[in-house]
Amino acid sequence: MNFNKFLPLTETTFYIMLSLVKPSHGYAIMQNVELLSENKVKVAAGTLYGAIEKLLKQKLIRSVESEDKRRKVYVLTDEGKEVLKLETVRMRHLVNISQDVF
Repeated sequence: MNFNKFLPLTETTFYIMLSLVKPSHGYAIMQNVELLSENKVKVAAGTLYGAIEKLLKQKLIRSVESEDKRRKVYVLTDEGKEVLKLETVRMRHLVNISQDVF
């Protein structure tokens, strides 16, 4: 599969996917995005669930069983992990080539 077709990720999608390395539900994802971004990125519920729907269609995340039937829990698929890894490599390259500029 050509994972590069998913790149580059938006900043919000990157944080959401990073939050789904471990299974998580919507509210916890929103909290984790704020934590990871040091409160620079806040995800509204509509934005989050739109991104989740898109990631589900792309098969980059999947829903998993939850003890709490009121909450849907999601986690990265193997494909999602690969896309997240490729995005991290891409961003690391950008940082490396720009270090000498400043």
